[in-house]
Amino acid sequence: MARLPYLEADQVAPEYRDMLKRNTNLHKLLVNSPEMARAFNGIGGYIRFKSKLDPRLRELAILQVGWMEKSEYEFTHHVKIGKEFGVTDEDIAGLMAETEGKPSKLEPLARAVLKGAREMVRELAMSDATFAEIKQHVSDEHMVDLVLTIAFYCGVVRVLATMKIDNEPAYKEVLQQYPIPGVN
Repeated sequence: MARLPYLEADQVAPEYRDMLKRNTNLHKLLVNSPEMARAFNGIGGYIRFKSKLDPRLRELAILQVGWMEKSEYEFTHHVKIGKEFGVTDEDIAGLMAETEGKPSKLEPLARAVLKGAREMVRELAMSDATFAEIKQHVSDEHMVDLVLTIAFYCGVVRVLATMKIDNEPAYKEVLQQYPIPGVN
């Protein structure tokens, strides 16, 4: 049960109703602080719609954060979003294998991106070796976007957990296909 109320459009000042276009519990809770919600939506919107980083790699990095942090909400939402951007069931199986230290069929850049995300979750920062490996394949702009995407979603999973935001029923079905160890 969420720690703050989920607000509907009629409970929000008209100038903030646009932030509820995405009808998710995360957005409904964040709009309790409408200006903060707008700022949050700004970086989230940039990551999703304006970043030039390959969207499949972006989504794999976000999925890795959600998986590592056992964030049912984040992982299940981004499985659905990821599939819109080219993430396949084989990619997700590869993410799970890579997380367990097992080989996968993922290409080297995807494996390096996942490793970088795991390092940022576990160790705070990407190692020099992983950073250099990714940097061989992407521009400086893409590298900044990747690091900030991973860092932003490390924050998002903490917001979800602290606010105890409930996952919507439509997303729970994803757990049947991809159960997260340690999550009921």
